[in-house]
Amino acid sequence: MTTTHPPDPDGTGLDLAVPWPDEALMGRLYARLGREAEATGVLDIAYGTLDTPVGSLLLAATERGVIRVAFAAQDHEAALQQLSDKVSPRILQAPARLDVVSRQLDEYFDGRRHTFDVPLDWTLASGFRRTALDRLYDIGYGHTATYAELAAAAGSPRAVRAAGTACATNPLPLVVPCHRVVRADGSIGRYAGGVDAKRYLLGMESST
Repeated sequence: MTTTHPPDPDGTGLDLAVPWPDEALMGRLYARLGREAEATGVLDIAYGTLDTPVGSLLLAATERGVIRVAFAAQDHEAALQQLSDKVSPRILQAPARLDVVSRQLDEYFDGRRHTFDVPLDWTLASGFRRTALDRLYDIGYGHTATYAELAAAAGSPRAVRAAGTACATNPLPLVVPCHRVVRADGSIGRYAGGVDAKRYLLGMESST
């Protein structure tokens, strides 16, 4: 028997005459896989992405709640690998589980939401870091606090550097507002999403 192959003009091994599935079709396939994985109890972590004024955000959630928000600057693939290593390798792109937090983030960037009301999974934060991150909710929309003030609020006034580390490693930026913590001299300091993103967020909040 003679086997024939489709034309391969560019030597890639791909049949250019066969169209690739479009994004809508792939979206439906992912949604179906997500529903089936959810129904059979094998979906430990669902993830998706959201386009925002500060770039693409990776969102991930377990059944307990949102477990990760990551900026593009943090490398989405690295964030997913961290979740696989520390939580579970059963991860699937299934954005339906993230509909509520996605909608609330859209409302936040539109200036229509000042706080978030979604369940959170704190698996990636513990000890003093978790305590410090909890205190971030006390910093109101449009306001800032210093790292020293955050350390004091967390019960360890001398742990200023640890408070900074808690903010830098916050697994849930935006939802847990570490961008509202600045340096004692008034400069904005570093941010996981980049200095420009932090400046944008502070400016947006102060103007609404």
